[in-house]
Amino acid sequence: MNGDPRILPLRLEAVSYEVRGRRLIHDVSGLFDQGTRSVILGPNGAGKSLMLRLCHGLIRPSAGRVIWCGASAGRAPRHQAMVFQRPVLLRRSTAANIDFALSLRRIGRHERRRRVAEALDMAGLARLAKVPARVLSVGEQQRLALARAWALEPEVLFLDEPTASLDPAATHAVENLIDTVNRSGTKIIMTTHDLGQARRVADEILFFDRGRLIERAATQAFFDSPESPEAEAFIEGRLW
Repeated sequence: MNGDPRILPLRLEAVSYEVRGRRLIHDVSGLFDQGTRSVILGPNGAGKSLMLRLCHGLIRPSAGRVIWCGASAGRAPRHQAMVFQRPVLLRRSTAANIDFALSLRRIGRHERRRRVAEALDMAGLARLAKVPARVLSVGEQQRLALARAWALEPEVLFLDEPTASLDPAATHAVENLIDTVNRSGTKIIMTTHDLGQARRVADEILFFDRGRLIERAATQAFFDSPESPEAEAFIEGRLW
């Protein structure tokens, strides 16, 4: 990350979201700042993915506000990226998928070439640079999606259950890549329902259940001493 003015912190003020009169997110407030890897954890249907989309700006809240508070807040769309559980890849080579994303930002050819090479190397995909992206394994495709997002140099990277369909080896590779991206200076906000992954990846846990933020705590504190009966039940496998 460079030293430009930042878009963080991100503030949520009583954010709610509803569809056809049914409220799916209930009055969520909180602040995301630099550094920590924030993992939104919860059972199926907890509202994790919806919360991520609200933060990213893909959908607008029905009530409340999502506010980027940094000096460059007005340029927030250019300084954040999102990777989905099933990433959309172009019918192009692995390298060209990254290059195209950079070209949309009007980045010059020489700089694009440098970033593509760095991103492929970081993701362990350099040997597959000329291979069509759509013939990569599922795990390789997810690493490509992460590399493509990282090449844009986002200040914040949203990850929606990025390993949900992966085997253990591919999951391990993606988790290592997430750690590398975070150490490069990018804030990670990620969803998962996997307790083991949350323990490995998160610095802090935001636990959701039925659209409500039930508990927020440092990872070790959350798992050692959950404060809510819902979190305790989830950790013990009685809530899924």
